[in-house]
Amino acid sequence: MILYHTSTIEIRKPDILHSRSRLDFGIGFYLTPVKEQAVRYGERFLKRGEQAILNCYELDDNRNDCTHKFFPAYDGDWLDFVAACRKGLEHEEFDVIEGGIADDKVFDTIDLYFSGVYTREQALDQLRYKKPNHQVCITSQRVLDKYLHFQSSQSL
Repeated sequence: MILYHTSTIEIRKPDILHSRSRLDFGIGFYLTPVKEQAVRYGERFLKRGEQAILNCYELDDNRNDCTHKFFPAYDGDWLDFVAACRKGLEHEEFDVIEGGIADDKVFDTIDLYFSGVYTREQALDQLRYKKPNHQVCITSQRVLDKYLHFQSSQSL
């Protein structure tokens, strides 16, 4: 699987140490299979006057020794998992997690849910109409080292 990660630098050897906490799927190295999505993400660096580098990787499909979680939609499982990760609560651990991104529009709904304005059902009803962007989070340095292979980079 070809994946992209946009940063201000070329990243030939990703590591977990530089990850922020309390992201959608917790601490990990975040990528997307959607090149256009990665390019759009790079625009935020360019608007700040920084360089934007699109890094391209190949993730081996044969990862039998890894745990994997896939969220096919913005549903209750996804909402509960993202809520736990963003609040820094304990949650089930996986080596690779795939699913939708809590972008600005989606995060507005999640924020209203966190603050108690929306019930879980109301939040899910709002999310039902959102087309998920796609992200892949690798939470294990072992998996990064063994299965993710740098292919190239380019300036945006």
